Amino acid sequence: MRLRFGLAVGRIPGLQRDLGVPRVDAQFDSFCSDFYINQKLALTMDLPEGRESVLDLFGRVRKDLPMLDQLRRYESEYALESEEANGAYAWISMRQTSLRSGWVNPERPEQAYRLHKLLLELAPYYLSVSPLDVDHLELVFGFDFEADHDRDEIIFEALLANSPLGELIDRNREGVIDAQPFVGMSIDEDSRMKAFVEIKTRPGRSNSFSPGDPISVYLTVRAKGPLRSLDELPEVFGAIAGHGERICESRLIPSVLVPIRQAILSRPC
Repeated sequence: MRLRFGLAVGRIPGLQRDLGVPRVDAQFDSFCSDFYINQKLALTMDLPEGRESVLDLFGRVRKDLPMLDQLRRYESEYALESEEANGAYAWISMRQTSLRSGWVNPERPEQAYRLHKLLLELAPYYLSVSPLDVDHLELVFGFDFEADHDRDEIIFEALLANSPLGELIDRNREGVIDAQPFVGMSIDEDSRMKAFVEIKTRPGRSNSFSPGDPISVYLTVRAKGPLRSLDELPEVFGAIAGHGERICESRLIPSVLVPIRQAILSRPC
């Protein structure tokens, strides 16, 4: 069945002709400590692991993005990374059944879109990816918040305290030890495109606050495969990017990011 993407692309003004994605007006990084846009192309079949396939793809990506010059090998993946500069860096990686890419703290979201779209254009030909092989394509808009106080308490106060769910806890006698909301939604009629909002506080080490990891907010927009043709990939990418920006600007920022930021700033130092 063909995926329905025309609505999302058509309703977002200012499409970039060279990228096929919407223009971003919101400064996403102004609401958090770190902002990133990651992509995952998930496949059904295993990707080739030979030196030639990996190096040819990475070398071709580097022609367009020369700052990706650090080749790494981890336990279950190969990665090509850039050096970090002022908190910003980019990367691509190959795992057994997925091809991933990301850009942390881009100057503008279009930088990340260029990387992701380039990978989608090259991967099918360097790695023999077929339309039938595509399990799903997803974009993750990630927002990290540094917090010097208990992260679960912050999320509870920002998002749950004044809701019916918040009434489950008696704040005079009980403390919050886990507050990690997760919400999923169907974007199209047949549920082949979905979005998920997840908030991670990383509890579990103890019932007391332990500094270290940030509060993370993830908006994931996912389009399910398979595809009829590889020519659909740019359209799919444009659609999930458009939906992601629309949800970020109209809902995630005012309803989630701003309350979290205010809750962090309202805490005494």
